[in-house]
Formats: sequence, structure tokens, C-alpha cells
Amino acid sequence: MAHVPSILLAGALASTCAAAVAASPDVGRHQPQIDRIVADISPQRIEGYVRKLVSFQTRHSMSDTVSDKTGIGAARRWIKGELERCGAQAGGRLQVAFDSHVTPISARISKPTDIVNVVATLPGTQAASKERIYVVSGHYDSRNSEIMDAAGDAPGANDDASGTAAVMEMACVMARHQFDATLVFMTVAAEEQGLLGSAHWAEQARLQNLNVAGMFTNDIIGSSRGDDGRVDDGQVRLFAESIPATKELNETNRALLATGGENDSISRQLARHVKETGERYVPNFKVNVIQRRDRYLRGGDHMPFLERGYAALRFTEPAEDFSHQHQNVRKEGDKQFGDLPEYNDYNYIARVARVNAAALASLSMAPAAPQKVQMRTAKLENDSSLVWQPNTEPDLAGYRIVWRETTAAQWQGSLFVGNVNEATVKLSKDNYFFGVQAVDKDGNVSVASYPTPLR
Repeated sequence: MAHVPSILLAGALASTCAAAVAASPDVGRHQPQIDRIVADISPQRIEGYVRKLVSFQTRHSMSDTVSDKTGIGAARRWIKGELERCGAQAGGRLQVAFDSHVTPISARISKPTDIVNVVATLPGTQAASKERIYVVSGHYDSRNSEIMDAAGDAPGANDDASGTAAVMEMACVMARHQFDATLVFMTVAAEEQGLLGSAHWAEQARLQNLNVAGMFTNDIIGSSRGDDGRVDDGQVRLFAESIPATKELNETNRALLATGGENDSISRQLARHVKETGERYVPNFKVNVIQRRDRYLRGGDHMPFLERGYAALRFTEPAEDFSHQHQNVRKEGDKQFGDLPEYNDYNYIARVARVNAAALASLSMAPAAPQKVQMRTAKLENDSSLVWQPNTEPDLAGYRIVWRETTAAQWQGSLFVGNVNEATVKLSKDNYFFGVQAVDKDGNVSVASYPTPLR
């Protein structure tokens, strides 16, 4: 986070309790547990997962479910078995299960089909936080050129064995650790047939009123080489939606629009946190936040979560090679088509997985984002006074206010104000965007909450 000019910081400090400021936890330091998680993620294991998934020949959602060697049934049983094995080795806390439903005939489903997600849950260990959930997914189904072809070879090494392998590796590594909040690692089915697996899980989460505080999907994170042959292994795209394009606006989104906060949606706030955390723990690697829901003509498993009001993001490689996506395996002259494992960069996938894991660990170790954050607007003044509801975590140290200029994408300044529920900063609310974050005693920081006007 960039430093603000010293004159502004001095003015802001003047309006707060000096003792509280002095007690600020070191929010910028590396957490040893996160460093260990990041270091343990293995490109070799990721490659092994990808090649095993490719060995099932096709993972089309309507492919064979009986064979132990080919088809989506064999793939999902292998994924479940692997997660159970590594979970047992990690102490048995990882809860692995199938999440299934039968989907009827539709545009991309020619017969009633059992759609099965493989879900591995690592329960949170703090009573005040365990109901807060962070979800990470990849889709294990695959396709070739013809979307309804359930028998032809569809290796799907990049789309999306790469994301599936990353999620499996994260689950196996992170199962050896404890976190305050709950982590859910999902490999979902029927993404190619209309996001059916993720939509089912997201709908059940909404019906059960689950507190899904953030969701990442990893879809096409396998290759660092674009269709022009250039290699870019130094960044990943992170797609983050602003205000959803719905027919009617809810009160939250209407307040964002009314105050110019289009760039402060819950997904954009989550993306800021992921970028800051990921770039801190994975050096020389950029998290390139793309301020869109997804690419043109495409979609991913974060979208059903967005549609149900959850903060959700998509990780995707920087420049795709479409000859290695949704293509029958073949050669035309000297050009090879097909989504084959030799076109993946496994060191690159590991770096993307490390960004995911660092962000998930940081979020699940931190307090929840403050609730009911409001900006006082009852009178004309050049100061900015914010109020919020107190958090309940027992290890809470306090709160910090963050701000940025209205043209800036990332937070530029911050001020720890202690364990209070109101603070004033000598910066004008007319000239800056503000947020409030909760901070624990170890320096773990929540996602920022955007203030709505309080009159």
C-alpha cells in the first residue's frame, strides 16, 4: 500500500488516539504460516494431477460414469480418492464428499444427467469465524469442438485440469494447517454445459443462507504462452465485477452508484485484497485486476455466485491460445490443435495456485469485514467521520481506515485507529474513497467495507 503525503498523515493522526496508533499491529509483515503454505505448493504434483485427469480421455459431463479408466465418473472418483488420501495424511480434518443433483434436458444436456461436484471442506477453528466460508474452485469436466460429443477425446489439460489440479494441490497443502474461517475446495462438473455444477452449489448456499464471504474460480490458468507465441509468465488476470447489470438495483448497489462507488463493489474489494496479498507472498508476479465480470463471449463458475449476491472472482492466464481450447485433437499441416498437457506451464500454474492460497489463508485467518460501515454526512465539513458495528472475534486488535483518490484503483493510505467504532480522518470525503478494515492481533487484515451515507 502506498504511503500518503506526510502532511496528510500528520493531520489524520492528530484526530485519533495516539496510544491506539502506537499499538497498531504490523499488517505488512509476512505471516510464517502463509509463507510455509506458499512454499509447499508443488508444480510437480500439479503436473501429475493434470496428466492423470487427461488420462481419462474425456471428462464430458455426459460421458461414461461406470468405467474405472475413462469418462467423468472415473475422474470424479479419482479426485475424491486423492483428496481423501491427502486429507487423511494431514490429520483427517478435510471433509470430502460428492455434491450431486440430476439436471434435466436442456440446450447442452441431451438426457437427464447426474451432475457431481467433489467438495472438500476444511472447517474453521474459531467459534466466531467458522461460519464464514471462502470457496475456491476449478471445473473438472472437459469438451472438444462439438459441445454435445460425450465420447470423443477431450483431454482438457488447460481447460480446466489446470484449475482442478491447482485446487487439489491447495486442498492437500492447506489441510495441514488450521484457519479461523472455513475453506471449501471444489472441483465442479458441467461448467461447459452451462455452469450447472457451480450453480447448484451456489443455489444451495443461498437457500441455506451460508455466509460465503468470497469465492475464487480458477479456469484456464495453465499456459503462459499466447496464440502469438509470446510467453508471459509474470502475471495472471483476475476478473472482478463492479455493479451487476441487473434489471433492478438493490439498496446496496444503489448506494454505490449514488456515491460514485462503482469501483467499490464487494467483488472489487475482494480483488484488492487478493492483489495486495498475492503480490506480497509471490514475488515478481503481478495480479492484474481486470475490471469486468469475465471475457467477451465467455463465462465461468464465479458467475452463479455473483448472481446470488456473493463476492466472486475469476483467475485466468494472461493471453489464451484458442487452438488449445474446445478443439478436437488433430493436426492441420504443422499446427497442432487440442488441449494437451504439453502446452501447459506447470511452474506458472503453481504460481497462480500460490496467489490463491496466500489470499485464502490471509482471508481465513483475518477477522470478518466490518459491518454497517457508514460515513457521517449530517453537516458540511472537510473531515471524514466513519462509524461501524463492532466485530466479535476474540483476537481482534482494532480497525484501520483506508483511502485512495477517486481515480486510483488500489488503496493508497491507511490509519490504524484502535478498537473503536468511530473515527475521524482529516481528509475530505468529497475527494477520497474510504473503507474500514478489521485487524487481528497478528496483523491479519480483513477485506475493506465501503461506507454508506449516514444522515
